[in-house]
Amino acid sequence: MTAWMQNRGPDSDIVLSSRVRLARNLAQMPFPQRMDEQQGQTVVDRIQKAVGALQSGWQLQLQSLNQVSGIDRQVLVEKHLASPALVQDPVRFEGVITDPSETISMMVNEEDHLRLQVFLPGLQLMEAWQVANRLDDDLERLLDFSYDSHLGYLTACPTNLGTGLRASVMVHLPALVLTRQIRELFTALAQIGVVVRGLYGEGSDVAGNIFQISNQVSLGFSEEEFIHSLNVVAEQIVGRERHARQFLSQSHALELSDRVGRAWGILTHARIISSEEALRLLSDVKLGEDLGILTIPGSASFSELALMTRPGYLMKAANRELNPGERDELRASILRKNLLAKDEED
Repeated sequence: MTAWMQNRGPDSDIVLSSRVRLARNLAQMPFPQRMDEQQGQTVVDRIQKAVGALQSGWQLQLQSLNQVSGIDRQVLVEKHLASPALVQDPVRFEGVITDPSETISMMVNEEDHLRLQVFLPGLQLMEAWQVANRLDDDLERLLDFSYDSHLGYLTACPTNLGTGLRASVMVHLPALVLTRQIRELFTALAQIGVVVRGLYGEGSDVAGNIFQISNQVSLGFSEEEFIHSLNVVAEQIVGRERHARQFLSQSHALELSDRVGRAWGILTHARIISSEEALRLLSDVKLGEDLGILTIPGSASFSELALMTRPGYLMKAANRELNPGERDELRASILRKNLLAKDEED
């Protein structure tokens, strides 16, 4: 299981994770969309050689995606280690580099030659940036990145020009959704250049009241300024969610308790359950746990349970392809076993 899903960090009842991503390209090489296979393989070879020359403390390893099963590629996406676009039709010169804890992930030949990501639990944007910055500095001693003195780091998409940085927090905002304040919040965020996306980033749907909040541009300010700005926004979002939770607890205590109890009853007794329903009910149960309405006997975190409901994870657990009905049955079984103490299941 990925480290950030297992551990807690500051404000982790609301902020599930912090991520910092840096987009980099090798000098004098076309962007991935314009590369031929030989050029793509050259990029992989140079990056792999540089990773191998890093200090041993990084412990990074490359997986070539065309040698990874379809199920394992799907799990990489569900763990947020690779994008859906990268794994969709893998070729020989696409890959993912990770460390043993999966705190670090580097996508090779996605939209850019290298997309370096660092994940930490809770609200730890500056800490994630510090790790990403050290690794970026170490790689830059070994690789010649495309850089312009006026524009900064050159990237395939103009919105990544400059620092190449995209910082984001994954937040759980059930109270703002229930009190119907979420649309007003998103409108305000858009006005200050902050982007809201679904569970798996750009183009993904919202599920389980989980949202990704990130900076929209990466040019015009330093990395630390972008990080500080998003951190301030994240703290304000946390404050608004806490206020909404307090309101629900004080003004709608019975309705909230009933909602949480119903979600718990279904999750711990259902024999079949869809992915969408599971995430929706897990969101209610997490809210109930955070507010002290119920105590969950099982030890798995909300992020771990959310991963366990995903199709790729279920097929990985079964070690075979599953049809939707089989996945719904296995999902219900896994949720029961992980939510309940062992002697209470069935």
